Amino acid sequence: MTPEKQHKYDLAYLRIANEWGQLSYCERRKVGAIIVKDNMIISDGFNGTPSGFENVCEDDDGYTKWYVLHAEANAISKVASSTQSCEGATLYISLCPCKGCSKLIHQANIKRVVYQEEYKDKSGVEFLEKAGIEVCYIGK
Repeated sequence: MTPEKQHKYDLAYLRIANEWGQLSYCERRKVGAIIVKDNMIISDGFNGTPSGFENVCEDDDGYTKWYVLHAEANAISKVASSTQSCEGATLYISLCPCKGCSKLIHQANIKRVVYQEEYKDKSGVEFLEKAGIEVCYIGK
């Protein structure tokens, strides 16, 4: 795929990830993720509480509850419980991945991460780059 065509696809998948993030019940930040392999979306996720929990992500003080799952963790766990594999896939996410999710991304053998919004802590991105994963920041 030419770089121009890849960029066009990257923008389209980021729009889908952003739209998917709008399904989140979180008040502070809505994050969406899409996993694409062989030009096909194999998984999606948004930040939220685990299955069976109330859809309230923040405590009474407005802080995110510790057990809220990040969008990329939700998308990767969906693949883990399916017949698909993330090996060689691209993860599109509306927000820069955190340290914890970066470890999951690496372990899932995702080869490329494209994100749209920066976060104050870039150690997750630094870890992915150190692990040899291609990381692309495409701002709004």
